[in-house]
Amino acid sequence: MRNSSRGAVDPFIVMDVMEAARAAEDAGRHIIHMEVGQPGTPAPEAARAALARAMQDEALGYTVALGLPTLRARIATLYNDWYNVDLDPARVVVTPGSSGAFILAFTALFDQGDRVALGAPGYPSYRQILKALDLVPVEVQTATKNRLQPVPSDLAGLEYEGLMVASPANPTGTMLDRDALAGLIDDCQARGAAFLSDEIYHGIEYERRAVSALEISDDVCVINSFSKYFSMTGWRVGWMVVPEAQVRQVERLAQNMFICAPHAAQVAALAAMDADDELQGNMAVYRRNRQLMLEGLPRAGFDRIAPPDGAFYVYADVSHLTDDSRAFAAEILEQAGVAVTPGLDFDPVRGGGTLRFSYARATADIEDGLARLARFMAARS
Repeated sequence: MRNSSRGAVDPFIVMDVMEAARAAEDAGRHIIHMEVGQPGTPAPEAARAALARAMQDEALGYTVALGLPTLRARIATLYNDWYNVDLDPARVVVTPGSSGAFILAFTALFDQGDRVALGAPGYPSYRQILKALDLVPVEVQTATKNRLQPVPSDLAGLEYEGLMVASPANPTGTMLDRDALAGLIDDCQARGAAFLSDEIYHGIEYERRAVSALEISDDVCVINSFSKYFSMTGWRVGWMVVPEAQVRQVERLAQNMFICAPHAAQVAALAAMDADDELQGNMAVYRRNRQLMLEGLPRAGFDRIAPPDGAFYVYADVSHLTDDSRAFAAEILEQAGVAVTPGLDFDPVRGGGTLRFSYARATADIEDGLARLARFMAARS
């Protein structure tokens, strides 16, 4: 049977690293996981308890395509609580994770051949989903002086029908302040292009809060998820906020592509939104881990880093150590027993000289991993 050209996307390298780490663990080795952007904590206890009750009392069949009305209303309340934005719940669409939201947004907003600008380094699945939908990812090389976030001057002279930004960003953890985000939105809208904001790491911030695109404009598409702050990666439930004029278009696509997000996950997500004490406990761990990374990585020899504003990653320039980050990551896994992600996942142009370190796991793992990295680098020098 033939393969489509649309399906010929690049692999998600971090998943290959995870598989190599799993194989090493199956062989009896103890691996420290700094490769995957996944909290080491389970879904909040209240979420699990709510689902247990629902499994006893409800059939948990299909929901309407846009999601449980109670969950959509609660998400709208979050925008009031976090950003002082009065959001109509009718504009909220519950999705099968943020990945489902990307597919819906790209399909709803763009036609075949449309060009969508992305900052590099950036989340690799943006460009792969765009390619699979016969859209054209246009990657813009961002500057270190701008903390690897795009600015309007990076887009000058570029033709595009859409712009995707992320703040806090993966892999860097850097954020756009209000003026910087507004500048990008203004530039995009002046061209008649669609503006998409990936806000999946909102809630995981350290020295200042993240700004939502909805604080600046209603004419944007915002994507978020319960995976990161709410610690529900495997539950596959996220959401998007779209302008009123786009709701019916997205609804029709959701009906046909997914029917709905998993009902069980929606029940759990609703309860998770009120688990403030547990979620802030997770944040205390991330804050401690971040400090350990900012102290321990330079001591180990990974000293070309920018402190992350949010998320749970450190993106390191290792171009003075290697020009093949994939081979370097494999060497670290083999010799140190620490799984890290090659920068090639995030930046095909410059990623051969970068690594991403995740600190989403338990503090004891971070301490052990940093000690292993220090020994590895000492032996290598």
